[in-house]
Amino acid sequence: MRATGCSARSDAMPYEALTLSISIRRPAQDVYEAIWRPLDFPKWASGLSAARLRLENGEWHADGPEGAVRLRFTGHNPFGIMDHWVDLGTGPAIYVPMRVIANGEGAEVSLMLFRHPGTTEEQFSADADWMRGDLLALRQMLTG
Repeated sequence: MRATGCSARSDAMPYEALTLSISIRRPAQDVYEAIWRPLDFPKWASGLSAARLRLENGEWHADGPEGAVRLRFTGHNPFGIMDHWVDLGTGPAIYVPMRVIANGEGAEVSLMLFRHPGTTEEQFSADADWMRGDLLALRQMLTG
């Protein structure tokens, strides 16, 4: 993912956004409880899968594919919100809205990808493919 983030901008033009989701045959609350903790992310998020995620002085840190990263996660909540921010240290943190919502007796897990200025179509497509792979890994982890 590119090292840019969602923050207040003077031009106020929205970024192009792509929502990716996957259905999981488990109750939404069970899915949320299984994956909301920061230490659960490396089990399915390939950008962290080889990383050693650690809490240092109240901040999450990891060694990702592109080097050291800082991470921030929403806390446990009753709404299935799992937003997180990835700071590569080269620009604003990358904001990744994430939700676990009920879908019948199962769950829908969704992530939103923003296309930031300077991101080529090829880069945006590659980032989307990366996130799709992570969602597939998540489903596999939860359903076997």
